[in-house]
Amino acid sequence: MTLRELARHLNLSITTVSRALAGYDDVSEATRARVREAAERLGYQPNPLGQRLRSGRTEAIGLVIPAAPGHMSDPFFLELAASLGDRLREHGLDLVLTSAAPGPQEMERYRYLVEGRRVDGVVVARTRRHDERIAYLAEKGVPFVCHGRSETPAVFPYIDVDGEHGFRIAAEHLIRLGHRRIGLVNSPEELNFTHHRVSGYRQALEAAGIPWDTSLIEYGDLTEESGYRAAKRLLSLEEPPTALLCANDWMAIGAMHAVREGGMWPGKDVSVVGYDDLPVARFTDPPLTTLRQPIRASGARLADMLVELMNGAKAEALQEVHLPELVVRGSSGPVAGGPPQPPG
Repeated sequence: MTLRELARHLNLSITTVSRALAGYDDVSEATRARVREAAERLGYQPNPLGQRLRSGRTEAIGLVIPAAPGHMSDPFFLELAASLGDRLREHGLDLVLTSAAPGPQEMERYRYLVEGRRVDGVVVARTRRHDERIAYLAEKGVPFVCHGRSETPAVFPYIDVDGEHGFRIAAEHLIRLGHRRIGLVNSPEELNFTHHRVSGYRQALEAAGIPWDTSLIEYGDLTEESGYRAAKRLLSLEEPPTALLCANDWMAIGAMHAVREGGMWPGKDVSVVGYDDLPVARFTDPPLTTLRQPIRASGARLADMLVELMNGAKAEALQEVHLPELVVRGSSGPVAGGPPQPPG
C-alpha cells in the first residue's frame, strides 16, 4: 500500500492524506480520523525517508573513530559503538559509524557529517586536552556528547572515568606490594586522560615518599606494539622498574610480552597493571590486573544524554564522572625478593 493508493482508496488528494497522517490542523479532525483508520486497516506504512526529508531530521547519530580507515579493531571502540547502537535503536535512532586518522582527515569527516546534514548529533570519543572537534561542534551548534572531559573552552555533556583516581589506587596497590620502581607506560600526551593519570600516579608516589623520576615514564599510542616497545625501553634501564602501570589493557599485554622476552614472568619478576578490563584481560597468562571502566554502560548513557540534549536539556546538567574499579589478578604480585604480601 502506497500513499497514492491510499489516497485513491479514500478518494482524497495525496496532499490531504499526507497532511492528515502528519496531524496538520488544516485537515478536519473527521478526515484525519478517517485517513488514520484506513491506513491502519490497509497496512499503510509511511516512507521513513520521506518523513525525514519533511522534518529535516536524519534520525541518525554520528561516531567518528579516530583511527585510519581499516584500523577500527580497537576493542574499546567496538564495545562503545555496540552499546551506543543498541541504546540509540531503542530511541528510534541509527548510528552512523566511520573512521578517520586524527588530524585533517578526521575534521573532514566531521564536516562531511555535520555540514552535509547526515546526522542530527555526534558522539565524540577519546577527547583531547585541546580538542578541535569539540570547538567545531560547539561553533556549529550541533548537539554532541563526549566520552571524556577536555580543557577546550566549551560547555558540553560528557561522561568520564576518573583516571586520576584510577592510577592513584593502582600505584598504591603496587606500592603496598613493595614496589618502589614503578614504570608508567602511558597514552599519547595530547589525550586529556593522559594528564589525569600521570597526576594520580604522581600523587601515590609522593604520598609514599618515592622520588619522582621522569625516566620511568614512556608514551605510546595505546596499541599492543607500542606497549611492548615502551616496556622494552623501561626494562633496559640500568635500574629497571619492578612494576609497569599501563594506560590500557592492550599496552599492558604488549608489556607482558616484553617482560617474558626478557626472561622474566609477569606478576612474579615484574608486575603489570592495565586499564579498561576488556574481556581479553581475564584470559592473558597470567590474567591481567586492571582498572575496570564501564564501557558498555557509558555508551548507553551517552546515547540517553544526547537524546535528552536534543530534547532541550541543558549541557551543564549532563556531566558525569565515574570511578574505575581495581580488579586484582595474577599479573601483579609482591616485589621480587621481598616478603610475600596479600594483594590489596
